[in-house]
Formats: sequence, C-alpha cells, structure tokens
Amino acid sequence: MYDQKKLFALDIGTRSVVGIILEEHEGQYHAQDIVVKEHAERAMLDGQIHDILAVSRIISEIRGELETKHGPLKKVCVAAAGRALRTEWAQASININGKPMMQKQDILHLELSAVQLAQAIVAEKHEIEKSYYYYCVGYSVLYYRLDGEEIGNLIDQQGEEASVEIIATFLPKVVVESLISALQRAGLEMEALTLEPIAAINVLIPPSMRRLNVALVDIGAGTSDIAITDMGTVIAYGMVPVAGDEITEAVSDHLLLDFPLAEKAKRDLHVHDTITVTDILGFETEISKVDLVEQISPALDRLADSICSEILNLNNRPPKAVMLVGGGSLTPDLPARIARKLSLPENRVAIRGIDAINELTVSDIIDKGPELVTPIGIAIAAQKSPVHYCTVYVNEQPVRLFEVKKLTVGDCLLAAGVKMNKLYGKPGLAMIVSVNAQNITIPGGYGEPPAILRNGISSSLEEEVAAGDQITVKIGRDGLSAEVRIGDLIDEIPVKSVTINSHNYTIQTEITCNGIPAAADQVLRDRDKIECRIPETVEEILNALDLKELLKELKPFQIKMNGKETFLPRLSGKVLRNGMEVKHHKTIEDGDNLLIQKRGTPTVKEIAELKQLILSKSIPVIFNGKKIELSRTMTEFHREGTALSENDRISDGDVLTVLHKKISPFIFQDLFNHVEIEMPRDSAGKFVLLKNGEKTTFHDPIEPGDDLKIVWPAINKKSSKLKPI
Repeated sequence: MYDQKKLFALDIGTRSVVGIILEEHEGQYHAQDIVVKEHAERAMLDGQIHDILAVSRIISEIRGELETKHGPLKKVCVAAAGRALRTEWAQASININGKPMMQKQDILHLELSAVQLAQAIVAEKHEIEKSYYYYCVGYSVLYYRLDGEEIGNLIDQQGEEASVEIIATFLPKVVVESLISALQRAGLEMEALTLEPIAAINVLIPPSMRRLNVALVDIGAGTSDIAITDMGTVIAYGMVPVAGDEITEAVSDHLLLDFPLAEKAKRDLHVHDTITVTDILGFETEISKVDLVEQISPALDRLADSICSEILNLNNRPPKAVMLVGGGSLTPDLPARIARKLSLPENRVAIRGIDAINELTVSDIIDKGPELVTPIGIAIAAQKSPVHYCTVYVNEQPVRLFEVKKLTVGDCLLAAGVKMNKLYGKPGLAMIVSVNAQNITIPGGYGEPPAILRNGISSSLEEEVAAGDQITVKIGRDGLSAEVRIGDLIDEIPVKSVTINSHNYTIQTEITCNGIPAAADQVLRDRDKIECRIPETVEEILNALDLKELLKELKPFQIKMNGKETFLPRLSGKVLRNGMEVKHHKTIEDGDNLLIQKRGTPTVKEIAELKQLILSKSIPVIFNGKKIELSRTMTEFHREGTALSENDRISDGDVLTVLHKKISPFIFQDLFNHVEIEMPRDSAGKFVLLKNGEKTTFHDPIEPGDDLKIVWPAINKKSSKLKPI
C-alpha cells in the first residue's frame, strides 16, 4: 500500500517514539493513523540514541502496528536533534549562459552544492573535534539571485549566472549514524532526513509569514529545538539540551516518584488542578497544581532561561512572538515565564497544535496536541523537499552524500572529511634569502599529488561516482628541499660605460654574499644575504673606479676656524654631465660623459667675503690739501701662528685662527700710520693740529672728508706767523 502519496514518518524523541501515516492528494494532507510508544528505559538522552537496540525495538513495534492496518512500510522519513548542532551560511553559483532554462532539478543541484560548501566550512571551523564528522540534516534557502539580483524563483530563468544563498544545519556523524542503524535494524530505509525545528516551522510558519520575526520552540523530552524567522526566511537554528525531562525530574524529586510516574503526574497537571500520587514509600499524596508549580519553580525557571537565552543569542533581540510545540510545551506556567523573560505580552507566547496546520485534516482517532506538530511536519517536509543520501566508501569507510545528478570523487573526499592538502606529499624545505635587503622565499619542491583510485582504477577528482563505489586515496611523495643560485634570482647582470675627464671606463655590477664578493653561479644557503647592485651615482662610480682624487675634489671645501669645522660648498669642485652641472649624488646613465672640475685655492679675502667678515675699515680725508685713505684692520687671519694677508691662499683642511678687532672711531693720531711727518728746519719745534680749520688734538675723532692739517710756527724775530708743512 506504500506509494508516493502515502507518507510514513517517525519522530524519535527522548521520551517516546511517534509513528504517523499521512496521505497526500493534490497538496492536501490527511493524518490517517498514529502510534506513540514510550521507551521502556533511558535509551535516548538529549535527542541522542544511546541504545540502538532498544530504540530499534520500539521502531519495529510501531512499524508492525501500522503495517497491520496500512500494508508494508519500507521507507520512512525521520528528523534528528542533538547537542552539537552547527549552523552555517554559504553561497553557490553556476554559469547558465547558453544553457537550457533552469528546472527544479538544476536548482536542487545548486542548493545542495551550497550545502556541501557550508559543510566544508563547518568542518574547517571545528577541525579540533577530530572524532566528529558533520552531516547536513536540513537547510533553508535565504535568497536566489540571477546575475547578482535577488529573484523569487529560478525556474525557467535565463541569464549569465544563477546563485543561491542557504543556511544549513549539521549534526555530528554519531547522531545520524545511530539513527540510520536503528532504522536498519527495524527493517526500514531512511527516505529523507530533516531537523525537528525545520519540520515544525515548515507546517506552522509558511513562507508568506516568515517576514515576521517569530521564534518557534519545539520542546521535547531531552532537547528544545529553536528556529527563528525574519525578513521572509529562516535566519537561524539552535538547540538547548534542556527540556521536559528537567521538569519530570523536578517532579520526581519533590514527590518521591520514579521517573515514569513523575512523567504521568506532570501530564495530569495539564488537565487537572489537583492530582493524587503514590510515592516510592507507598504513601498517597494529593497536591494542587499551584503548589506543585511553586515547588518546581527553579526547574521551570531553568528551562525558560535556557530557551530565552538561546533565542536572544540567535536573534540579538526579543522576537515579536514565540510559538511552542512538542509535548514539553504543555509544562505548567512555561509560556507565561518565557513571556516575562523576553518582555513580551503573555498573548505573544502561545502553544500551537496540529489544528494550526493549514491544508491538513486529521482522523478522529488522533488527538490534536502540540506533540504531533513535529511528526506531521517531518512527513510533509519529506514530501515537499526530500533530502536523499547515497553511500560510497572512502578508504573502506562508508560515507553518505546527497544524491545529486553529478557526484564526483572530490565530493566524496570532502564528505569523508579528507583534506587534500594533507594527502599531498609534504613540500620540501623552503629557505629565505635576502636580495638587496628584500626577503625572498624560495619554496621547496612540490609534494606529489595523492594517488586516487575508484574501484581499483586511477581516477581524477572530477570523475563521477555511483552508489557503492570504492574510493582509495594514497599519500603522495614529499618534495625536494629548495636549491637556488645567485644567478637564478637575477634576470640580467648589467654593465655601464662612462667617460670621465676624457678617459673611458667600464663599470661592473658588484655581487656580494654575506658581505663577501660572490659569483653568479654560487649556490645559496638559508638566510644568505645577497647584495647585487651596479654603482649609480657620481660618487658611487668614482668609488668603484678607485678615482679617489677626483672624488676628493667633489667633497665640500673644509677648514677649521677658531676650532670649529667650517664647510664652504661654493669652493668645491663641480661635476658636468654631458655639459650640464649636476650634484655628486645624481644618477649616471650608460654612455654619459663626465667632467670633474677641480676646486681652487681661495684667498683670505675670498674666505672673508664668504663668511661675511670685514678685513679692514677705511675713511677718506684731506691732509694738507691732498686726499688720502685712512684704514684700520678689523679681522686678522692666522695660520700656524703667522698672520696672513688678504691675498694669501687658503688650502682645504687649513686650521685658521681669526681675531676680531674692537670697533672704534678713527682719531687724528691714526693719520701718522699713513703719512710721514717731517718738522721744518725753520720751525720753532711746536705745531698746531687743525681739523676743518679748527684746532684739535691727537685723540679727537675724525670723520670721512675731514680737512686735516699740521701747522709749524716759523722762527722769525720780527714775526710769529705759523708755517704749514
């Protein structure tokens, strides 16, 4: 009786296993039958199967009961929950230029390619968890894009590039493998696998409602699974390992009940205000709902806190509303506590049952509680968007992959957690050398690629695979250590020809290794420092050609004055490059003609002018009717204790002492340093000093242009007239 329109789904929970039969007809679903069986022992913990044999027995019992009424059941749709959920975003794109219009299978292949990329990202992020390998257990499409623009549906679209962005959720291998093993022991084949919050959200929050920021919480016995919608899609999934069992254990502790009786008491509280229980000592106790809620309040707060913390962590803010499903959602006072902790009105946190599922009718034999939302959602999700797996073997280990049109050997290695960079032979040892102060890494030889065999035949990563294929990977050989010569790092060793003062010279490139001259064929070692350069400037070229005398001419003219070094660049030699004066640090090109002009030997006067020193001061005067110049030394230059005249030559490196005279006005007495005075024979031996016709003295100051005279009185008995000389 099992066909495409009859859906068999299992919800394997911590406390119980629910089997449900749905029938689909033209988009409408009818829940025909349901079987619920509780675990006789703690075979499940926090959504993880701990006893595969015990769980498979429960599954076999459910399958048997349903088969008596609905015929053989071979395939089943299931959902998984676990403590190690990983959520990742990824994007995949495909070039569709010139290809037929995209169909549903093309879009599915693109979506699953993005899921495999997300799977690789998860494996990379959690590499330290080496014992884990993550299976994808559900994904949602965030956006479709055509040529970079967001679009609602890619079917029949044409363009350059189609892309999809997804959010995928992964479970550890142990969770999925244990689930598959339990099904196989019960004689069932897994038709499709999804995640519990995905299943619930697909039936309670259709895409048209996902623009609202809503949190859906599926509270089971061991785990509380969370999904968040916003902006038209599912934006996040999460899980906390706290659920109904926490409350059951609190009831058990306070009422001294074993676990099954505590579970029954918790359920009875949902429909009765007062319950009667018999504890492990045989005493019967009647307790009100209000009193018991108060006693287990810490456990209720822990459950509410865990759920609300994860919602805020995923959503970064309180959502607009919260939907509660699953058997644990019937926990007394839980909706009100969640509302308070999220600062929401109480009517924004609600328990939703299967009566809220559109396009669903339910048989009269089935209760319409919130615990059935997920089982029905699993069946419907499997019909609308099934996710199938095929199995291949990588190095004899089974690996399950998505059944898409083209599964390659590379996909299998990725799914197996094999990293190709670890299978390649190790590269040879690299080395680092420095060339002209720039570090260069010389890689070692590449490691050889691994040998990849598919069913014993050499294969490439792009080769397609089929279910059951055997893939073997062997590590490649290591590469050789790096080896390089100086010449390998230099494209060309240049030379340069120049003419200097009519002589032709050839300049060679200078190569040193660790400061020692080296040849181009020298083999290098790690950390060697290579200098390879050809002299560029005038100064470098003269040094390289050992023309030190010419280079000396270009250095600044230097003397020491009063113990201080003094540089006089104007007196230095000059460089003419092709007839144009240049500085000694200018670059010289191949073929340039240089003329080095030697520096001269300046006089004291020239040095004084350059240093803005006044050697002497003079003024014009008239003496006895003749114009003369009176002068006085203001600055004296001495070299090795000898006074120098203004015309004496100064050489580079001379040590000079400069003496500065005190500035004072000229006086009449200074005249005698420039003229010779003879006393007339007929004078009486006395004289008179005149300045501009007025009597003056030897110490009176004189100014430029003054008329100076010395008058001697003549010897005359009859007259005493003065006689000028």
